[in-house]
Amino acid sequence: MTRAQARAQVGADARSATDWDKGITIISRGRIYPDGRTVRYPEQNNGNVPERRSRAIGGSVDLNIVEKVIDSRYVSLLEREQLQDLHRAGLSIRRIAAEMGRSPSTISRELRRNTVSTRGYMPHTAHRLSVKRRARPRQPKLLAHEALRNYVQAKLRLKWSPQQISHRLIKDFPAAPEMRVSTETIYQAIYVHARGELKRTLAQQLRRGRASRKPHRQADARRPRFVDPMNAISKRPPVVESRNFPGHWEGDLIIGALGGSAMATLVERSTRFVMLGHLGRERTAEAVRDSLITTVRDLPASLRGTLTWDQGAEMAEHRAFSAAIDFEVYFADAGSPWQRGSNENTNGLLRQYFPKGTDLAAHGVDDLKAVAQELNGRPRKSLDWDTPAERMAALLKAS
Repeated sequence: MTRAQARAQVGADARSATDWDKGITIISRGRIYPDGRTVRYPEQNNGNVPERRSRAIGGSVDLNIVEKVIDSRYVSLLEREQLQDLHRAGLSIRRIAAEMGRSPSTISRELRRNTVSTRGYMPHTAHRLSVKRRARPRQPKLLAHEALRNYVQAKLRLKWSPQQISHRLIKDFPAAPEMRVSTETIYQAIYVHARGELKRTLAQQLRRGRASRKPHRQADARRPRFVDPMNAISKRPPVVESRNFPGHWEGDLIIGALGGSAMATLVERSTRFVMLGHLGRERTAEAVRDSLITTVRDLPASLRGTLTWDQGAEMAEHRAFSAAIDFEVYFADAGSPWQRGSNENTNGLLRQYFPKGTDLAAHGVDDLKAVAQELNGRPRKSLDWDTPAERMAALLKAS
């Protein structure tokens, strides 16, 4: 059966059927891939980290705070484990301090303050105790000052923005420093500290009416496109740039009429040899992966080095492609087509055969092979008027 037929037979949704077909196991907020990789998805929150608490000797404490590394001047958990080993070995405080690169007073104070168990000094208990002492809790400003809270709530009901409220307070209460609140504090009061009906009421007064904060990112920053981390082109071996060594390819998709069809194009950097992958009407990452594997699987190992692609979502299965065919995939920088110049030029040449608006699904595998063969038979100025086919034949004979 096709995947769609099998999905209908068992009553599964399309996403689950795709994952099962790829051997992916679904877990709570994550996935386990066939090669053993586990991907965890971050939990949605309103700007504050979700609390994970642990109850043990030393009291209940948020594990996110325990695991946070603040500064090297604080004794870390690893140092506390080392301290336990050295102390049990019978070393003096000064010897321990010398071994750890700490002051003897720091070691003495650590043992004195954080030894609370009958079994002696316990590093994890000591770490929890130190984290609890580090906290300096205080009541949020808008909860502690009633007049300020009433002013902010009144202006929010008038559809004022938090920024307008924050700056207007200075004009309305020039001699009252306690009537000051930052824009961020107002947002925190709405998104974090407010609860239930109060939160919904206050959020409705905001310009966008959101009850939770929408994450912002810098204009020049891109979120990761794929679950698997990308190999940036900056990490590509320097020998690829010279074009003196064969086996390094560039690739992309050519899209047909109305985005309803596509084909994959590959060009070898040193010989300009072209290979075309048939896709038809499938443009999913799985279809592109399988098409590329079929296209390059007969190449000798010496000609399977690297593949440089743009950051299109069609290469989401780049890791599976690399594992299947022993090709290392690298991704060009965003908006930098010149980093794949040979492929861009080749795609332009292919438009002679497949003009824009062509339904590429109408061309089968044999049609694509015929076009690639004709294109590889053209003499090239960059090859001293040799043809890509002649250069590739020489490489294959040498290998």
